[in-house]
Amino acid sequence: MIQSSYIELLKEYKVNPSSIKALWSEIKANYTKSGRHYHNLQHLENILGQLANVKDRIDNWNVILFTLYYHDIIYKSTKKDNEERSAELASKRMNEIGVNEYDIKLCCEQIIATKTHITHSNSDTNFFTDADLSILGQEPDKYKNYCESIRKEYSIYPNFLYKKGRKKVIIHFLSMKKIFKTEDFFSKFEEQAKLNLQNELNSL
Repeated sequence: MIQSSYIELLKEYKVNPSSIKALWSEIKANYTKSGRHYHNLQHLENILGQLANVKDRIDNWNVILFTLYYHDIIYKSTKKDNEERSAELASKRMNEIGVNEYDIKLCCEQIIATKTHITHSNSDTNFFTDADLSILGQEPDKYKNYCESIRKEYSIYPNFLYKKGRKKVIIHFLSMKKIFKTEDFFSKFEEQAKLNLQNELNSL
């Protein structure tokens, strides 16, 4: 699903088949690197599924898709500039296939927004960051699997350091007035997300 949606998107920009293959190979290679226990192709599939449910509310679907494919293309648990570097690569690739400057800028803004997930003035950006966080509001078993996958991605760190960092992330979300900015995601996931986060915090 994620591969076919990418191919169909690039066809709109009249990208030749060999270039589409090369661009997809780059995405696949990055999202399937060893150590990607959560930020992988399944993560993209899950987000795409969530966004498909609200497609009629999204103004620029193509930009949302570019954001999806590239928002975690650069990801190292030891780095703090993953979003910026992902946005840079997205900008480069979108420019190469002839995407207009406005859409490139919007895509980069949406990628950077996943760094903090705070409310944005652009509604599409809020839909994307909400979809990105939808795992937080899943049933406890899925949330547990997510926690275990995140821990594996940070396996380089000993427990005392990991727990310190993880607590900071959880408190960041729990301190938000609303984790989910859009009504669609808020009504569906907010209550369970806060419960999941609080339970995890209590366990650390």
